[in-house]
Amino acid sequence: MLNSHGENPYSLVFGREPDQFITRDEAARAIIDTFSADTPSQQAYMITGIRGSGKTVFLTSLSDHFKADKNWVCVELGTQRDMLSGLAAKLASQDTLAAIFRSAKINLSLFGFGLEVSGTAPIADVESALEKMLASMARHGKKLLICVDEVVTSDYLRAFCSAFQIFVREKLPVFLLMTGLYENIETLRNTPNLTFLYRATRVSMDPLSRFSIADSYQRMFSLSRESALEMASWTKGYSFAFQVLGYYTWEHGGDPELAYADAYQYLAEYSYIKIWSDLSSRDRDLAEAIARSENNQNKEIRELLGWTSNQYNPYRMRLIRKGLVDGQAYGHVFFVLPEFGRFVLEYSALFDAE
Repeated sequence: MLNSHGENPYSLVFGREPDQFITRDEAARAIIDTFSADTPSQQAYMITGIRGSGKTVFLTSLSDHFKADKNWVCVELGTQRDMLSGLAAKLASQDTLAAIFRSAKINLSLFGFGLEVSGTAPIADVESALEKMLASMARHGKKLLICVDEVVTSDYLRAFCSAFQIFVREKLPVFLLMTGLYENIETLRNTPNLTFLYRATRVSMDPLSRFSIADSYQRMFSLSRESALEMASWTKGYSFAFQVLGYYTWEHGGDPELAYADAYQYLAEYSYIKIWSDLSSRDRDLAEAIARSENNQNKEIRELLGWTSNQYNPYRMRLIRKGLVDGQAYGHVFFVLPEFGRFVLEYSALFDAE
């Protein structure tokens, strides 16, 4: 057993890269190779997954990789502010790029960026300014990676995506990584006139390898292989559960048996309640029926609900696409989050008792 001293290497904070985490090397390498190619086949990836599946950590690891290359410029943008103006401002604020823009006589003084070029008329349209900025970066061998975490559709985001589509069409060296919940990504992909997003490759944050999780726990806590595999099985490969169970095992001196109850309570309070609140009433009805079913058969679940196949199948697919349910076993569905069925029944009982 571990007699834990020092700082806990696991994190309970969403999105922060912890000291202990499982990498997704294959997915990362595919994106890096594509963006780094002389003629990229894709300039945008959309990273999807349920809350706590590791989207932000994955995005951060990719951004850190490209930041280490002097030929890449990485910018992070939010969706609730003017993204085009924000992008131009961030690029103009970097000394190296500002010198490039001055040499290209790009006068951005009208935007308040402080980048004024005497003898050159200022540019009045931010999209036109960005085209010139990106073209000048290209002439100096620079590439731009834009990272947008947890997208939520907004007018700013639609305007940005429309402009990005033009930049790509003009063969400018601009690349995009976006993360978001399934429904937010789908809403954006189905926005009229943004066809490039519909064609953009989606990367799903599928469950982590349980063998990799077991290896990590075994090394960290000096556990038997059996105990490490039991811990990994409990997490079901859910990235946040890997962190939470590891955190409480560390706090309990390396004893996982003392950590399971705390881990479940933390997942329920800080992850599952939020996931539940994002579901529609029909989604919740289906989730409760899955939790109550004895053998997880589709037929049994439909009968519990009193639904026909035509009523059942669309909502089954919704939960699968949201990353909440696994439907790969023929005729069956299973929750992919640890103890989620228990949470559904307990949470429902609380409201039924009121």
